[in-house]
Amino acid sequence: MKKNKPLNHIHNRNPFRWISMGFLVLVLSGALLLMLPIASRERTVTPFKDTLFTAVSASCVTGLVVRDTATHWSLFGQAVILMLIQIGGMGVITIGLMITRLSGKKIGLWFRGMMQDSISAPQVGGILHLTKFILKMTAAIELTGAALLYPVFCHEFGAVKGIWYSVFHSVSAFCNAGFDLMGVREPFSSMTGFGGNIYVNIVLMLLIITGGIGFLTWDDLVQHGLRFKKYRLQTKIVLVTSGILIILPAVFFFFAEYSGEPAKERILHSLFQSVTARTAGFNTADLSKMSESGAMLMTVLMLIGGCSGSTAGGMKTSTIAVLFLSAFSVFRRRNDVECFDRRIPADTIRTAGAILFMYITLFLSTGITISMIDSFPLVSCLFETGSALGTAGVTLGITTLLSPASHIILMLLMFAGRVGGLTLIYAAVASNTEASRLPQEKITVG
Repeated sequence: MKKNKPLNHIHNRNPFRWISMGFLVLVLSGALLLMLPIASRERTVTPFKDTLFTAVSASCVTGLVVRDTATHWSLFGQAVILMLIQIGGMGVITIGLMITRLSGKKIGLWFRGMMQDSISAPQVGGILHLTKFILKMTAAIELTGAALLYPVFCHEFGAVKGIWYSVFHSVSAFCNAGFDLMGVREPFSSMTGFGGNIYVNIVLMLLIITGGIGFLTWDDLVQHGLRFKKYRLQTKIVLVTSGILIILPAVFFFFAEYSGEPAKERILHSLFQSVTARTAGFNTADLSKMSESGAMLMTVLMLIGGCSGSTAGGMKTSTIAVLFLSAFSVFRRRNDVECFDRRIPADTIRTAGAILFMYITLFLSTGITISMIDSFPLVSCLFETGSALGTAGVTLGITTLLSPASHIILMLLMFAGRVGGLTLIYAAVASNTEASRLPQEKITVG
């Protein structure tokens, strides 16, 4: 007689596979909804290749588009895009956990473990409390951002339309998505019309930074306030690295890119481009006029991205920090990698190295491939692949001009950048514990 599977067989399933599948279902659902005639302003069916690209970009909080969000999509279509941004930014598993809690069902240990992997939490314990905290903070920050933006958008677009514009751009900025509705002025113009508006620039930058520093960082800041010594090592590294990655590029942009502009615009453009480059996707200046050195610096920033367990994509600031600390320990001939009086585990350093290798390989190989397919300059193609892989969403203006084959490459990069390259690899490869260790032999490097 055939034996029934035990009720707990689901616990043996690969959580990374479920995370990947969750995003895939979200993308396909969004693409099908955007194909409905009601989703476009002209009440026509948008081709699947365009709706799929838009759904991937929104779900993966990237911001690259082939159809202008304001002029092509109806209010229903824009609402679908905003829904994809919100779910993609917070994480499919987070939303799933919230729905499960609201339905009154019990949250099992396996589901808690999957949530831990989804938001990069240090432990399973307290994961439900942390999820509740994330949901409350997200709602509070996005509503505050919308309220702050409303006076400007109310003046620009009217009382009722101003509400929708405020909510849409607050959610898009917080989730580091970069989708905008400013195409009503000029298609694909992003936030260039507010390049000299100090108030809008500051609000958007604060939303982008808040969404990009990570959920665990919020938890530390709420619990310990400004007492830096009380923070987790993760939070200390995130705050220091984020500060460096905002200030140093801003100084470069100030002197190298916007030297011919008035002082106010020069400062605002420099700061905003430094903040938005790491996965936000908005731009307040014409990026097509940027020099090659400026474009490559932005590409590096896009690949680094935001912080672990945040709404942002990219390799993450902690990955780059660990690699720099590892290099410094080698230069100083130290056996251990140390930071803020703590020792970083060897497996963390190996993981950081693997992530860097994977991102650089994908970035270069796909950039070269797109350049060969569409005959665009290599710098522009590398900028595009860096933007997709880092889920940044800024472009030098070639997205709509690329071939379908290149669009497929960009979609795959956006998906890998948001879900996480290692998550996809772990989803495809079963875990394998080492039964024995082989003999060790040294090789010469460097």
